[in-house]
Amino acid sequence: MSDIKISPSILSADFSKLGVEIQNLEKAKADLIHIDVMDGHFVPNITIGPEVISKLRKYTSLPFDVHLMIAPVDKFIKNFADSGADIITIHPEATDNLENSIKKIKTLKKKAGVSLNPETSIEKVLPVLKQIDLVLIMSVNPGFGGQKFIKETLEKVKILRKEIDSKKYNTEIEIDGGINFENAKMAKEAGVNILVSGTTIFRENNGDLKKNIQLLKTG
Repeated sequence: MSDIKISPSILSADFSKLGVEIQNLEKAKADLIHIDVMDGHFVPNITIGPEVISKLRKYTSLPFDVHLMIAPVDKFIKNFADSGADIITIHPEATDNLENSIKKIKTLKKKAGVSLNPETSIEKVLPVLKQIDLVLIMSVNPGFGGQKFIKETLEKVKILRKEIDSKKYNTEIEIDGGINFENAKMAKEAGVNILVSGTTIFRENNGDLKKNIQLLKTG
């Protein structure tokens, strides 16, 4: 398994100064920047679109890890690719043809991810595992930050890790939702190598970003 990476979620950042927040995350040794895109339809919340992402792109050279919680997703993939996304992660429920949507992302020279909600079967991703760069396991029901971690989702991580390692795929496993210092250890032990965290990074230890990122990575 590759080294642990931290992808701070800007959902917990100060939206009035997102550019500065992202610069501070880079200084604090974040590996990626996790951007949650919600449409108020696929999930019950609305966040930001490609225009905002394109404006944020100039603030950092870190990869933008963009999680699209929008449906239907296909008609928006190019917009987000053009806005500066490096990784585009989609949900199986948001497309009529998951394989075609993945090909569309790849054609735009972006890394492709597939996200599984807590109730989504792992069978949805297994047929495309070789084609994608990342599986994002949602450990809360998507829509809002600050929710409680659903421990049972780690079973999916264990199955995926075994499958990926046995077939020698390069697919990474990311987890997002209620990640703190305690359950981050469990997630890493289960086979996760990218941790998404918002509330813990921005709020713990008086908002010491560097300390919190390091604790998640090595704790």
